Amino acid sequence: MRPVLLTSAYLAPVQYFTKLYAAPYVVEERCDHYVKQTYRNRCVIAGPDGSLPLTIPIEHGDVLKPATRDIRISDHGNWRHLHWTALVSAYDNSPYFAYYADDFAPFYERPYKYLVDFNEGLRALICDLLDLHPDVRPTSAYADAAALGVDDLRETIRPKTGYAADVHFSPAPYYQVFRERHGFLPNLSMADLLFNMGPESRLILKKSVVEE
Repeated sequence: MRPVLLTSAYLAPVQYFTKLYAAPYVVEERCDHYVKQTYRNRCVIAGPDGSLPLTIPIEHGDVLKPATRDIRISDHGNWRHLHWTALVSAYDNSPYFAYYADDFAPFYERPYKYLVDFNEGLRALICDLLDLHPDVRPTSAYADAAALGVDDLRETIRPKTGYAADVHFSPAPYYQVFRERHGFLPNLSMADLLFNMGPESRLILKKSVVEE
């Protein structure tokens, strides 16, 4: 796998984390124009009724096309409490939630000013829990993928596009709490994989990478 160019992402999907697992290094775009309805401020977990999107409200400000790095998190709607309650409801009976809950809870107890910092903190936590050490290089200007010699996945890993276009990703199935009710739901948030599989999540990431 070549180095890849990704966006910032909130509790990113398994597909995203396979890049952190397998790519030589990852360039994280922070200087692009912020785009709505993407993984930048949205994740998808498996709730009792099926796939459940969780969206962080943001402050738009007066800038017409703000950069992702400048997007501030809004306190509107008590979202931290709602997201944490949703995670507890979805994963309280999963094999590993009890082991990791105390690590995740502080992210929903104290405010973060900027979305990219919140996303980075959660990504770093998950990588630390799985002993992953990706080389992540945030941008200081809008990235030219061709000039950098990286695969541009900024528009590839998105909620509405699915993952079929990614030739390096094929989601390996794993245990999910509500699998008997809904069947296996692929490419959910990495939180789903972590809470269900714990340290074995690394093996699922490896199995989900398609080599050339």
